[in-house]
Amino acid sequence: QVELVESGGGLVQARGSLRLSCTAYGGQFGKIAMGWYRQAPGKQRELVAQITPGSSAGYADSVKGRFTISRDNAKTTAYLQMNSLKPEDTAVYYCNAHDMWTSEDYWGQGTQVTVSS
Repeated sequence: QVELVESGGGLVQARGSLRLSCTAYGGQFGKIAMGWYRQAPGKQRELVAQITPGSSAGYADSVKGRFTISRDNAKTTAYLQMNSLKPEDTAVYYCNAHDMWTSEDYWGQGTQVTVSS
């Protein structure tokens, strides 16, 4: 069982920056791929970025070059650095942990990111 605790959302002006954090409690972090998803009102949840236990990262086209996902295995924490934010980035952001050993998925509680124009 893995519990995820997120922090770092908030209100920011367009072209500003925010950093989201997600700390995992339980499980074996070294066997967990971490990801960030987002869901805007009236839209489906979409993948924003993922990072493997070996720190290989992938991004949605809409955030490439602006967002950076990283992880600190010693702190069992994943981060999403968001730069050059746009109003269309406004959404609830969810942290995801995918246990590559058991194939189970775990979700954080979500954190609101609002970008004003």
